[in-house]
Amino acid sequence: MIRTLTCIFFASATPIVADAPFLGMPLDCTLGETCVIEDYPDTDPSDGMSDYRCGLKSRDGHSGTDFALLSFEQMDQGVRVIAAADGRVQATRDMRPDQPYIPGTDLQGQDCGNAVRIDHGNGYQSVYCHLKLGSVLVSPGQRVLAGQVLGEVGLSGRTNYPHLHLTITQGNDVVDPFAPDQNNACGEPFETLWRDTPTYTDAGLFTAAVSSSVPDLEDVQSGVARRATLSPNEAMVLYGYAFHGNSGDVIELQMTGPDGLVFDHTARLDADQARLFRAFGRRPPSIGWPTGAYRGTVTLIRGETILAVRHADVTVN
Repeated sequence: MIRTLTCIFFASATPIVADAPFLGMPLDCTLGETCVIEDYPDTDPSDGMSDYRCGLKSRDGHSGTDFALLSFEQMDQGVRVIAAADGRVQATRDMRPDQPYIPGTDLQGQDCGNAVRIDHGNGYQSVYCHLKLGSVLVSPGQRVLAGQVLGEVGLSGRTNYPHLHLTITQGNDVVDPFAPDQNNACGEPFETLWRDTPTYTDAGLFTAAVSSSVPDLEDVQSGVARRATLSPNEAMVLYGYAFHGNSGDVIELQMTGPDGLVFDHTARLDADQARLFRAFGRRPPSIGWPTGAYRGTVTLIRGETILAVRHADVTVN
Protein backbone atom coordinates (compact mmCIF):
# COMPACT_ATOMS: atom_id res chain seq x y z
CA MET A 1 0.00 0.00 0.00
CA ILE A 2 1.23 3.53 -0.70
CA ARG A 3 0.21 6.90 0.62
CA THR A 4 1.54 9.27 -2.02
CA LEU A 5 0.15 7.93 -5.32
CA THR A 6 -2.73 10.09 -6.56
CA CYS A 7 -4.17 11.09 -9.91
CA ILE A 8 -2.97 14.46 -11.16
CA PHE A 9 -5.67 16.69 -12.58
CA PHE A 10 -4.39 19.80 -14.34
CA ALA A 11 -3.93 20.92 -17.91
CA SER A 12 -0.75 20.08 -19.78
CA ALA A 13 2.18 22.46 -19.73
CA THR A 14 4.70 22.56 -22.57
CA PRO A 15 7.29 19.86 -21.78
CA ILE A 16 10.76 19.21 -23.12
CA VAL A 17 10.56 16.26 -25.52
CA ALA A 18 14.28 15.36 -25.47
CA ASP A 19 15.12 12.05 -23.76
CA ALA A 20 11.44 11.16 -23.35
CA PRO A 21 10.42 7.49 -23.26
CA PHE A 22 8.77 6.00 -26.32
CA LEU A 23 5.51 4.29 -25.45
CA GLY A 24 3.85 1.08 -26.49
CA MET A 25 0.22 0.11 -25.99
CA PRO A 26 -0.41 0.05 -22.20
CA LEU A 27 -2.98 -2.72 -22.15
CA ASP A 28 -3.63 -6.00 -23.91
CA CYS A 29 -6.46 -5.09 -26.28
CA THR A 30 -7.04 -4.01 -29.87
CA LEU A 31 -8.25 -0.45 -30.38
CA GLY A 32 -11.47 -0.34 -32.36
CA GLU A 33 -12.17 -4.02 -31.68
CA THR A 34 -11.92 -4.78 -27.96
CA CYS A 35 -11.23 -1.32 -26.50
CA VAL A 36 -11.43 2.38 -27.39
CA ILE A 37 -9.76 5.62 -26.36
CA GLU A 38 -12.51 7.41 -24.45
CA ASP A 39 -10.71 10.63 -23.45
CA TYR A 40 -7.40 12.37 -24.13
CA PRO A 41 -5.48 14.85 -21.93
CA ASP A 42 -7.04 18.31 -21.75
CA THR A 43 -4.83 20.78 -23.63
CA ASP A 44 -6.95 23.85 -22.84
CA PRO A 45 -5.48 25.76 -19.85
CA SER A 46 -8.74 27.68 -19.34
CA ASP A 47 -12.00 26.42 -17.84
CA GLY A 48 -12.84 24.86 -21.20
CA MET A 49 -11.52 21.60 -22.58
CA SER A 50 -9.95 20.33 -25.79
CA ASP A 51 -8.08 17.25 -26.91
CA TYR A 52 -4.82 17.56 -28.85
CA ARG A 53 -6.70 17.80 -32.17
CA CYS A 54 -8.96 20.58 -30.81
CA GLY A 55 -11.76 18.04 -30.55
CA LEU A 56 -14.30 17.11 -27.89
CA LYS A 57 -12.70 13.94 -26.55
CA SER A 58 -11.50 15.22 -23.21
CA ARG A 59 -12.75 16.77 -19.97
CA ASP A 60 -11.72 19.95 -18.19
CA GLY A 61 -8.48 19.27 -16.35
CA HIS A 62 -8.23 15.67 -17.53
CA SER A 63 -4.60 14.62 -17.16
CA GLY A 64 -4.32 11.35 -19.04
CA THR A 65 -5.47 9.03 -21.78
CA ASP A 66 -8.42 6.75 -20.97
CA PHE A 67 -8.37 3.32 -22.63
CA ALA A 68 -11.88 1.92 -22.09
CA LEU A 69 -13.02 -1.68 -22.28
CA LEU A 70 -16.23 -2.41 -24.15
CA SER A 71 -17.94 -4.27 -21.30
CA PHE A 72 -17.82 -5.14 -17.64
CA GLU A 73 -17.62 -8.79 -18.68
CA GLN A 74 -14.19 -8.10 -20.21
CA MET A 75 -13.02 -6.74 -16.88
CA ASP A 76 -14.32 -9.83 -15.08
CA GLN A 77 -12.47 -12.09 -17.53
CA GLY A 78 -9.28 -10.07 -17.10
CA VAL A 79 -7.53 -7.61 -19.43
CA ARG A 80 -3.83 -7.14 -18.74
CA VAL A 81 -2.28 -3.72 -18.11
CA ILE A 82 1.30 -3.62 -19.39
CA ALA A 83 4.26 -1.30 -18.99
CA ALA A 84 4.36 1.18 -21.86
CA ALA A 85 8.14 1.68 -21.53
CA ASP A 86 11.14 0.42 -19.58
CA GLY A 87 11.56 1.81 -16.09
CA ARG A 88 11.62 1.24 -12.35
CA VAL A 89 8.49 0.93 -10.22
CA GLN A 90 8.28 3.81 -7.76
CA ALA A 91 5.00 3.06 -6.02
CA THR A 92 1.95 0.80 -6.11
CA ARG A 93 -1.48 0.60 -4.53
CA ASP A 94 -3.70 -2.49 -4.40
CA MET A 95 -6.38 -1.97 -1.75
CA ARG A 96 -9.33 -0.17 -3.36
CA PRO A 97 -12.50 -2.15 -4.18
CA ASP A 98 -13.82 -2.50 -7.72
CA GLN A 99 -17.10 -0.60 -7.65
CA PRO A 100 -18.67 2.33 -9.51
CA TYR A 101 -17.84 5.66 -7.89
CA ILE A 102 -20.72 7.25 -5.98
CA PRO A 103 -20.64 11.07 -6.33
CA GLY A 104 -19.76 12.71 -3.05
CA THR A 105 -17.74 9.75 -1.77
CA ASP A 106 -14.47 10.78 -0.09
CA LEU A 107 -11.71 8.72 -1.70
CA GLN A 108 -9.11 10.24 0.65
CA GLY A 109 -6.84 11.30 -2.19
CA GLN A 110 -6.99 7.89 -3.88
CA ASP A 111 -8.96 8.93 -6.96
CA CYS A 112 -6.50 6.93 -9.08
CA GLY A 113 -7.64 3.74 -7.36
CA ASN A 114 -5.32 0.76 -7.48
CA ALA A 115 -2.30 1.90 -9.41
CA VAL A 116 1.33 1.63 -10.45
CA ARG A 117 3.79 4.50 -10.93
CA ILE A 118 6.95 3.93 -13.00
CA ASP A 119 10.02 6.16 -13.31
CA HIS A 120 11.54 6.26 -16.80
CA GLY A 121 14.50 8.55 -16.13
CA ASN A 122 15.07 12.18 -17.17
CA GLY A 123 12.17 13.23 -14.96
CA TYR A 124 9.56 11.20 -16.88
CA GLN A 125 7.03 9.02 -15.08
CA SER A 126 3.93 7.05 -16.04
CA VAL A 127 0.96 6.35 -13.77
CA TYR A 128 -1.53 3.51 -14.46
CA CYS A 129 -4.85 4.05 -12.65
CA HIS A 130 -8.05 2.09 -11.85
CA LEU A 131 -6.47 -1.37 -11.73
CA LYS A 132 -8.42 -4.39 -10.49
CA LEU A 133 -8.16 -5.18 -6.80
CA GLY A 134 -5.62 -7.94 -6.17
CA SER A 135 -4.16 -7.80 -9.68
CA VAL A 136 -0.99 -5.71 -9.17
CA LEU A 137 2.03 -7.89 -9.95
CA VAL A 138 4.97 -5.51 -9.38
CA SER A 139 6.60 -3.93 -6.33
CA PRO A 140 8.36 -0.62 -5.59
CA GLY A 141 12.00 -0.75 -6.64
CA GLN A 142 11.42 -3.45 -9.24
CA ARG A 143 12.85 -2.94 -12.72
CA VAL A 144 10.28 -3.51 -15.49
CA LEU A 145 10.55 -3.77 -19.26
CA ALA A 146 8.13 -2.45 -21.89
CA GLY A 147 5.39 -5.02 -22.36
CA GLN A 148 5.70 -6.49 -18.87
CA VAL A 149 2.36 -7.18 -17.13
CA LEU A 150 1.62 -4.78 -14.28
CA GLY A 151 -1.92 -5.87 -13.38
CA GLU A 152 -5.42 -5.87 -14.86
CA VAL A 153 -7.99 -3.23 -15.80
CA GLY A 154 -10.44 -2.66 -12.96
CA LEU A 155 -13.06 -0.33 -11.54
CA SER A 156 -11.24 1.17 -8.57
CA GLY A 157 -11.12 4.83 -7.58
CA ARG A 158 -13.06 7.65 -9.25
CA THR A 159 -14.59 5.81 -12.19
CA ASN A 160 -17.88 4.19 -13.16
CA TYR A 161 -16.71 2.11 -16.13
CA PRO A 162 -13.74 -0.26 -16.58
CA HIS A 163 -10.81 1.56 -18.11
CA LEU A 164 -7.12 2.33 -17.76
CA HIS A 165 -6.20 5.96 -17.11
CA LEU A 166 -2.59 6.53 -18.20
CA THR A 167 -0.86 9.77 -17.18
CA ILE A 168 2.62 10.77 -18.37
CA THR A 169 4.51 13.46 -16.47
CA GLN A 170 7.87 15.17 -16.54
CA GLY A 171 8.57 16.73 -13.19
CA ASN A 172 5.40 18.58 -12.20
CA ASP A 173 4.11 18.88 -15.77
CA VAL A 174 1.62 16.59 -17.47
CA VAL A 175 2.83 15.47 -20.89
CA ASP A 176 0.34 14.68 -23.64
CA PRO A 177 1.99 11.70 -25.39
CA PHE A 178 0.06 12.46 -28.59
CA ALA A 179 1.40 16.03 -28.88
CA PRO A 180 4.19 16.56 -26.35
CA ASP A 181 5.29 19.94 -27.71
CA GLN A 182 1.69 21.23 -28.13
CA ASN A 183 2.57 22.94 -31.43
CA ASN A 184 0.33 20.86 -33.67
CA ALA A 185 -2.21 23.70 -34.35
CA CYS A 186 -5.06 21.17 -34.19
CA GLY A 187 -3.48 19.00 -36.88
CA GLU A 188 -1.54 15.76 -36.65
CA PRO A 189 1.61 16.48 -34.58
CA PHE A 190 5.08 16.01 -36.06
CA GLU A 191 6.33 14.52 -32.78
CA THR A 192 4.72 11.91 -30.56
CA LEU A 193 5.84 9.69 -27.69
CA TRP A 194 4.14 6.62 -29.18
CA ARG A 195 6.04 4.01 -31.14
CA ASP A 196 2.87 3.49 -33.18
CA THR A 197 0.51 6.39 -32.61
CA PRO A 198 -3.13 5.27 -32.18
CA THR A 199 -5.42 6.56 -34.89
CA TYR A 200 -7.49 9.61 -33.91
CA THR A 201 -11.15 10.13 -34.77
CA ASP A 202 -13.20 13.13 -33.75
CA ALA A 203 -16.44 11.15 -33.34
CA GLY A 204 -17.63 9.93 -29.96
CA LEU A 205 -20.34 9.75 -27.35
CA PHE A 206 -21.05 12.48 -24.82
CA THR A 207 -23.20 10.23 -22.69
CA ALA A 208 -25.61 7.33 -22.43
CA ALA A 209 -28.54 7.25 -20.05
CA VAL A 210 -31.94 5.71 -19.31
CA SER A 211 -35.27 7.54 -19.24
CA SER A 212 -38.95 6.63 -19.01
CA SER A 213 -39.78 8.10 -22.44
CA VAL A 214 -37.99 9.33 -25.57
CA PRO A 215 -36.56 12.64 -24.33
CA ASP A 216 -36.17 16.03 -25.99
CA LEU A 217 -32.68 17.02 -27.13
CA GLU A 218 -32.58 19.86 -24.59
CA ASP A 219 -33.27 17.44 -21.75
CA VAL A 220 -30.59 15.09 -23.08
CA GLN A 221 -28.05 17.91 -23.22
CA SER A 222 -28.88 19.24 -19.75
CA GLY A 223 -29.09 15.81 -18.15
CA VAL A 224 -32.68 16.29 -17.01
CA ALA A 225 -33.77 13.21 -18.97
CA ARG A 226 -31.47 10.87 -17.04
CA ARG A 227 -33.15 8.51 -14.56
CA ALA A 228 -31.35 6.51 -11.88
CA THR A 229 -34.46 4.56 -10.88
CA LEU A 230 -37.67 3.42 -12.57
CA SER A 231 -40.84 1.90 -11.23
CA PRO A 232 -41.82 -1.57 -12.54
CA ASN A 233 -44.65 -0.05 -14.60
CA GLU A 234 -42.69 2.68 -16.41
CA ALA A 235 -41.30 2.38 -19.92
CA MET A 236 -37.54 1.80 -20.20
CA VAL A 237 -35.75 3.93 -22.82
CA LEU A 238 -32.00 3.90 -23.48
CA TYR A 239 -30.48 6.83 -25.35
CA GLY A 240 -27.02 7.83 -26.53
CA TYR A 241 -25.87 11.40 -27.24
CA ALA A 242 -23.12 11.46 -29.89
CA PHE A 243 -20.97 13.96 -31.75
CA HIS A 244 -19.46 14.11 -35.26
CA GLY A 245 -21.40 11.17 -36.64
CA ASN A 246 -20.99 10.34 -40.32
CA SER A 247 -23.56 9.02 -42.74
CA GLY A 248 -23.54 5.23 -42.46
CA ASP A 249 -22.36 5.18 -38.84
CA VAL A 250 -24.23 2.79 -36.57
CA ILE A 251 -25.41 3.32 -33.00
CA GLU A 252 -26.22 0.13 -31.14
CA LEU A 253 -28.42 0.33 -28.04
CA GLN A 254 -28.58 -2.73 -25.82
CA MET A 255 -30.26 -3.15 -22.43
CA THR A 256 -29.86 -6.09 -20.07
CA GLY A 257 -31.49 -6.81 -16.73
CA PRO A 258 -31.99 -9.46 -14.07
CA ASP A 259 -33.54 -11.86 -16.60
CA GLY A 260 -31.02 -11.19 -19.40
CA LEU A 261 -31.53 -9.24 -22.62
CA VAL A 262 -34.31 -6.63 -22.55
CA PHE A 263 -33.72 -5.25 -26.06
CA ASP A 264 -31.04 -4.82 -28.70
CA HIS A 265 -31.57 -2.12 -31.33
CA THR A 266 -29.44 -0.75 -34.18
CA ALA A 267 -29.85 2.76 -35.62
CA ARG A 268 -28.00 3.83 -38.78
CA LEU A 269 -27.24 7.50 -39.52
CA ASP A 270 -28.45 8.65 -42.93
CA ALA A 271 -26.52 11.95 -42.88
CA ASP A 272 -23.48 13.59 -41.29
CA GLN A 273 -24.43 15.25 -38.01
CA ALA A 274 -22.32 17.35 -35.64
CA ARG A 275 -24.44 16.38 -32.61
CA LEU A 276 -27.23 13.86 -32.37
CA PHE A 277 -28.95 11.38 -30.13
CA ARG A 278 -30.71 8.10 -30.73
CA ALA A 279 -33.09 6.32 -28.38
CA PHE A 280 -34.94 3.02 -28.14
CA GLY A 281 -37.05 1.41 -25.47
CA ARG A 282 -39.80 -0.95 -24.41
CA ARG A 283 -43.03 -0.64 -22.51
CA PRO A 284 -43.15 -2.71 -19.34
CA PRO A 285 -44.52 -6.25 -19.49
CA SER A 286 -48.02 -6.77 -18.14
CA ILE A 287 -46.67 -7.82 -14.75
CA GLY A 288 -44.09 -5.00 -14.71
CA TRP A 289 -40.32 -5.09 -14.96
CA PRO A 290 -38.55 -7.45 -12.55
CA THR A 291 -36.96 -5.42 -9.77
CA GLY A 292 -33.19 -5.14 -9.73
CA ALA A 293 -30.26 -3.66 -11.64
CA TYR A 294 -30.33 -2.96 -15.39
CA ARG A 295 -27.45 -1.84 -17.60
CA GLY A 296 -27.60 -0.13 -20.97
CA THR A 297 -24.70 -0.09 -23.44
CA VAL A 298 -24.50 2.40 -26.32
CA THR A 299 -21.88 1.72 -29.01
CA LEU A 300 -20.89 4.00 -31.90
CA ILE A 301 -19.50 2.05 -34.88
CA ARG A 302 -18.04 3.19 -38.21
CA GLY A 303 -17.62 0.37 -40.71
CA GLU A 304 -15.89 -2.40 -38.78
CA THR A 305 -14.37 -0.03 -36.20
CA ILE A 306 -15.84 0.66 -32.76
CA LEU A 307 -15.39 4.38 -32.06
CA ALA A 308 -16.96 4.82 -28.63
CA VAL A 309 -18.88 3.00 -25.90
CA ARG A 310 -20.90 4.37 -22.98
CA HIS A 311 -22.79 2.58 -20.24
CA ALA A 312 -25.91 3.57 -18.30
CA ASP A 313 -27.21 1.91 -15.12
CA VAL A 314 -30.73 2.08 -13.74
CA THR A 315 -32.47 0.32 -10.87
CA VAL A 316 -36.09 -0.84 -10.98
CA ASN A 317 -37.69 -0.80 -7.54
